[in-house]
Amino acid sequence: MEPKLPKGYEPRDVEAKWYGTWEQQGQFHADPDSPKDHYSIVIPPPNVTGVLHMGHALNNTLQDILCRWKRMSGHEVLWMPGTDHAGIATQNVVEKQLAADGIDRHAIGREKFVERVWQWREESGGQIINQLKRLGASCDWERERFTMDEGLSKAVREVFVRLFEDGLIYRANRLINWCPRCHTALSDLEVEHEEKKGHLWHLRYPVEGTDRYLVVATTRPETMLGDTAVAVNPLDERYADLIGKTVLLPLVNRKIPIIADEYVDKEFGSGAVKITPAHDFNDFEIGKRHDLEVINLLDESGNVNENGGPYCGQERYEARANVVADLEEQGLLEKIEDYGNAVGECYRCRTVIEPYMSKQWYVDVKPLAKEAIAAVETGRTKIVPAQWEKTYYEWMYNIQDWCISRQIWWGHRIPAWFCDDCDHITVSKEDASACGGCGSKNLRQETDVLDTWFSSALWPFSTMGWPDTTETLKKFYPTSCLVTGFDILFFWVARMMMMGLKFMGEVPFKEVYIHALVRDAQGQKMSKSKGNVIDPLTVIEEYGTDAFRFTLAAFAAMGRDIKLSTDRIAGYRNFTNKLWNASRFALMNLEDFDPEGIDLGKYELSLADRWILTRFAEATEATGRALEEYKYNDAANTLYAFTWHEFCDWYIELVKDDLYGDDPAVKARAQAVLYAVLESLLRLLHPIMPFVTEEIWQALPGARPCASIMQAAYPAAGAVPVDAEGAAQMELVMEIIRGIRNIRGEMDVPPSKKIAAVLDCRSDSSLAVVSAGEGYIRTLARVEEMNSGVGVERPGQAATQVAGDVEILLPLAGLINVDEEEKRLLKEIAKVEKDVAMFTKKLSNEKFVANAPAHVLEKDRGKLKDAEEKLGILQQSLEKIQALK
Repeated sequence: MEPKLPKGYEPRDVEAKWYGTWEQQGQFHADPDSPKDHYSIVIPPPNVTGVLHMGHALNNTLQDILCRWKRMSGHEVLWMPGTDHAGIATQNVVEKQLAADGIDRHAIGREKFVERVWQWREESGGQIINQLKRLGASCDWERERFTMDEGLSKAVREVFVRLFEDGLIYRANRLINWCPRCHTALSDLEVEHEEKKGHLWHLRYPVEGTDRYLVVATTRPETMLGDTAVAVNPLDERYADLIGKTVLLPLVNRKIPIIADEYVDKEFGSGAVKITPAHDFNDFEIGKRHDLEVINLLDESGNVNENGGPYCGQERYEARANVVADLEEQGLLEKIEDYGNAVGECYRCRTVIEPYMSKQWYVDVKPLAKEAIAAVETGRTKIVPAQWEKTYYEWMYNIQDWCISRQIWWGHRIPAWFCDDCDHITVSKEDASACGGCGSKNLRQETDVLDTWFSSALWPFSTMGWPDTTETLKKFYPTSCLVTGFDILFFWVARMMMMGLKFMGEVPFKEVYIHALVRDAQGQKMSKSKGNVIDPLTVIEEYGTDAFRFTLAAFAAMGRDIKLSTDRIAGYRNFTNKLWNASRFALMNLEDFDPEGIDLGKYELSLADRWILTRFAEATEATGRALEEYKYNDAANTLYAFTWHEFCDWYIELVKDDLYGDDPAVKARAQAVLYAVLESLLRLLHPIMPFVTEEIWQALPGARPCASIMQAAYPAAGAVPVDAEGAAQMELVMEIIRGIRNIRGEMDVPPSKKIAAVLDCRSDSSLAVVSAGEGYIRTLARVEEMNSGVGVERPGQAATQVAGDVEILLPLAGLINVDEEEKRLLKEIAKVEKDVAMFTKKLSNEKFVANAPAHVLEKDRGKLKDAEEKLGILQQSLEKIQALK
């Protein structure tokens, strides 16, 4: 009879069917009124502009494994999904669309532009959500949130106003990172540094009243137009007599002082440094110490402004070329050197950023950071792996005030209003209609929006309905676990900690699991420029979601980057097919089996039954422990080994005689164990491989106890009978079978040829095991004549192996072609003799032994020993073969 499963597994059809079914059935929806213990996770919200990449695939696969496992373990699970409005990135996307139509955003104005962004979001945004569904993500999509939706906007205003009223939000004029393309401030973490080849220009500054020059070196010669001092080290004897004097700044002929500051490195360049407080962060600090004038040279597009004199209106790189040419013409360019340095670029548009003086909004985070540090120190939040705690502490102890304002149009507009009749700033949860200071109606709202990370810092509680006290918030906050990459440990994790503690009085998550990067097979970071990017969606199309997910889990070793290749994914596709084929075999042999009220305790279990049930119990315990400890690779590898090597390769072969035999009682017992193990195994595998396990589970005989395997109980340790002694006995039988198979393979005995075997047992107990397993040995090792006993008569010439305390002897006569076997052995002996000679010579070299590391010597000595032992065995085998001639 044909099984319920088709011959080949077609992932695409199965995945589409079951994901749609799960959604229709509401399988992912969390009930805040449930009496079950809660387990909750908030998704790291992908950018609304995003598409699924390997980082998303890994992160969300790991979260889904946890969520499916916890659902099956009896928890009420909320996996909160949503997307981030991604201020700069989204604005860039829509600006490019407008530019393609010949429209500038300033031409249509802020209100119309924001409307266009919302329109884009409705039509094209959130593509990544459908891609996450392809991955099998079991998020509660009924609760999907967006960082700009009405509820989250309300939470953002509430937080901003409260922080302002507490004196933790303020406005200040400071040097910030500025993107001339996006026209906005960027945090240090939004600037990506890339090593680039450039130049170091050495410029001569005439010392007033002397014929001397001070030579300064710079990578940005155009900024000299804004210099307000030249600094030397106070201990540098070369310039001691010049401190306090002035130089005449070339090209603009402005007098600037020579100052002494310990920041200056005497060994770098000439030991004299130009100071441009408005265009360098270190210079800004020196400027504050010496009360220097701050001259801003650039406008918001990176063009030289009126302070640049004759260069006014020139683009910054154009001005650079002209400044260098003019200095050279005046004899003030000493030399140009090739020079490599890390250039800061906007993380979105890759434009080189400029340090820029600007008035911005800041959060005083030190009081908030203090609480967040204490939460980790006291264990209220645990970071896994623990090595990341050090990074967390380093960031938090050295935290700088957070610049939260951005000069773009897409985002949460800062709820602050400036009064035209007084200098008061009105901050309000509702739109202000009158000045809070003088009562004037002449108000202008701040045009800046909040940094995207401000709204996402509120994610764990804002998504659950805060500032309202919702049932969801009461049930599921604080969340159980956060799964994220190390690259946003400070960007996002630390800020959520600060905000959660401030506004909820409780940490936002009990544990933070930090996963590593997915790299290519050679360990290189994936990048489009290298051409080594693996597209998750392409992989899913070719190999299926389950194989892809299992690969990610199998290589997600804690603290170690994943080296991914399509070969590895193909290997786990084979694993999926192996499970499928084993299930088809089981279903063909379970057609007449009714699992209702199945009780394995009523059967007299065979040796093979006791072994597989014991191994399954061990796999269940090991898998559960691994998931508890976030050791995904251990869980996956345990399941792989059990499924492939123990269930498929061994148990199914061991049980065939019982299934095919004439004894109905034996068949019923074999069916019961086969069903119990397969059904439980599917539940054990489900969190990692959701689709194939659901398809097979639904095809099993009997009525399903629930609508989906997702609702079925996750196997618990102790759920099946364990017989460690019986399992050990079966292992001895299997070792004997392997030994006979090895000899057959070595001697090239055809699989169809039945042979004779003598098993010399060293004890009565091992003889009893051999007798109990004789049927398995005969069937699986293709043995026709079998003689076993303690001190049994041994054949004159035999190939031998040892299994435990049982010696396996296969009579050579009639087993092999003696001449061919002699040739094979001679060839193998020659090969091993070369190895022995090589290692002997190497280890006889006194110089090598004296200089080689201990672990190398130990390894080579081990290889020599192994080769000598192998040589001895081969020579004995040759002697036996030659004795037959």
